[in-house]
Amino acid sequence: MGVRVAVAGATGYAGGELLRLLAGHPDLDIALVSGHSSAGALLGSVHPHLRSLAHLPVSSTDPAALAGADLVFLALPHGQSAAIAAQLPAGVKVVDLGADHRLRDADAWTCYYGGEHAGAWTYGMPELPHAREAIKNASRVAAPGCYATAITLALAPLIAAGIAEADDVVVVAASGTSGAGKSAKAHLLGSEVMGDMSTYKTGAHQHVPEIKQATGAATLSMTPLLAPMPRGILATVTAKTLNALSPLHALLKAYSDEPFVSVLSDGEWPRTSSTLGSNSCHLQVGFDIDSGRIIVVSAIDNLGKGAAGQALQCANLMLGLPETAGLSADGVAP
Repeated sequence: MGVRVAVAGATGYAGGELLRLLAGHPDLDIALVSGHSSAGALLGSVHPHLRSLAHLPVSSTDPAALAGADLVFLALPHGQSAAIAAQLPAGVKVVDLGADHRLRDADAWTCYYGGEHAGAWTYGMPELPHAREAIKNASRVAAPGCYATAITLALAPLIAAGIAEADDVVVVAASGTSGAGKSAKAHLLGSEVMGDMSTYKTGAHQHVPEIKQATGAATLSMTPLLAPMPRGILATVTAKTLNALSPLHALLKAYSDEPFVSVLSDGEWPRTSSTLGSNSCHLQVGFDIDSGRIIVVSAIDNLGKGAAGQALQCANLMLGLPETAGLSADGVAP
């Protein structure tokens, strides 16, 4: 019998993707799945694509029931994880896919999310310096946000190496509609999204303080776009150059041994279709010939490396399992 895991918020998009990955994991057993509006139903009626798990009953999100697992994934809306986590025993490991425990700065939480700050947990991006060991030793891990993952992996090595100016970072990033969650919203109807591109949360996206915290950026202007696709993020990150050192070399040095981050070959640029269904991040770097600014383009699957895949990557580390177990760097095509 493997390690017993529970998934709270299993009926959402991130929860469903997490269950898909767990279904193929060699060492983890799904002990409990919970959801709010679907409690009492069978999982197959909520996620018909998960045939091997269709028989599982969806329970209400009861901390006492979750406490019977060895590890709990909290795939809940922002602001709902902290109260559940506070009721789980210290011996139960927890990975929170929501934002409740990502930020160290209480004022930043209040500004971007509102409500009471629940305190910061170990930040779950293994590719950052010293993060892997911290995750291994943690019992509570906050999985990063989707935009934060794509942008941080593109930017952090350049600021750390003193190549990119931390005071002038500009990001334009497009995300698929699954990033907005599964709740019915009029602006996400197919008739509204198809054939359209639009911006949202312009100048005030909640991942900005998280990105600054993870990368060391001092000023970051971010324009998020809603793209007419179900999943994926393509981020264009630009910054002023501080010196003649090679940003490509910095990225290659940072990620040469990373199983899920690929710096692409010269002339090859990231595409969301290439990361679909994977836990990968694809990166490429260039320069703007007019301004001289560094340009890094990053692509991920927002439900993969941007959510469920990264959460499972962290769980593997926390449990002493191979980091890549149950995960793939390969995408799905077409």
